[in-house]
Amino acid sequence: MNAFKLYFRYIDLSFRGQMQYRMSFVMMTVGNFLGSGIEFVAILALFDRFGSLRTWSLPEVAFFYGLVNLAFSLTDAVSRGFDDMGHLVKQGEFDRLLLRPRSTVLQLIGKELTLKRIGRFVQGAVVLAWSIMNLNIDWTISSVLLAIFTILCGACFFLGLFIILGTLTFWTTESLEIMNALTYGGIETSKYPLSIYRDWFRSFFTMVIPMGCVTYFPVVAILGRSDPLGTSVTFQYISPIFGPIFFLLTLQLWRFGVRHYRSTGS
Repeated sequence: MNAFKLYFRYIDLSFRGQMQYRMSFVMMTVGNFLGSGIEFVAILALFDRFGSLRTWSLPEVAFFYGLVNLAFSLTDAVSRGFDDMGHLVKQGEFDRLLLRPRSTVLQLIGKELTLKRIGRFVQGAVVLAWSIMNLNIDWTISSVLLAIFTILCGACFFLGLFIILGTLTFWTTESLEIMNALTYGGIETSKYPLSIYRDWFRSFFTMVIPMGCVTYFPVVAILGRSDPLGTSVTFQYISPIFGPIFFLLTLQLWRFGVRHYRSTGS
């Protein structure tokens, strides 16, 4: 069985397991939809109070929000294994993964397909659809492909963040809360235009952690407006590629962590 067949086998088992309690699945999905919807209510309250966010309107920020939620929901559905690395390392269960003749990354990604994240995906899609209806976007084949490419590359980027979070547990055993500020905090940050933040903050989330490359710059190109940061349209179109590049780099970091892993002896 090759890696792809094995992964889809993992998905099949996860799907069957979660469908054993269908009403529970429905309730958790609805709860996920409503829970993530509260985040957008906060954005509505912000614009109700101030009217705009510098030069950005509510539909434009909603476009950021919806696109990021679609990308993150894809990652959130498959990243449970890396998010749970603290428990696996502390309990010695990661040793079991190392004994199997398969990639540990494949096993962790296939650990659980969290179906209730459909709620977040649908909520993001609804907000995105509402923003599109309220924006005068000149949709072309290139802009449609850019939007799809951005979502996929964004999912790669967010998965890379969780891989970093999991890798650090090889040395810390427990997951670091400061990394949650980088993962979940970074995701919340990406729901707003990068241009509203301070220079040092923008530089960090562009040069070090390329969050802006998979969220802000391509969205500016799709909206068809000039970038306050002065980037070219060409860069805005190619910037999402930094998401997969970041993901590949985090895989190298993961391999380094696995080579230096020392079991807790549990």
